[in-house]
Amino acid sequence: MAFDHHKLDVYQRALDALDACDRITAQLPRGRAHLRDQIDRASGSIVANIAEGAGEFSPAEKARFYRMARRSAIEVVAWLEIIERRDEAPARLLREALEHLQRVVSMLVKLIRARAR
Repeated sequence: MAFDHHKLDVYQRALDALDACDRITAQLPRGRAHLRDQIDRASGSIVANIAEGAGEFSPAEKARFYRMARRSAIEVVAWLEIIERRDEAPARLLREALEHLQRVVSMLVKLIRARAR
């Protein structure tokens, strides 16, 4: 059975970003549980809000959920930049996650704008 969100490329890319974030949080040094928690919550929120938006009938409601997903993606970017600044995870993993998130944000902006017309 396929759900509406399974048909969206942005949903699959958000799952890729989630996986990349999980690889980063697994590398964080001890004492960084708060960072793990923030990134886990926000990256999961991206995926969940895309799924919720896809399940809506109203274009305005779809756009609202996609905006929430976009905000969560930007939050994850900020947390990753903090980790990068503190040199607490491998640069390669951070770059990979940020590339996924950049693509997700771009795709979400297109979805939001398409529903605003």
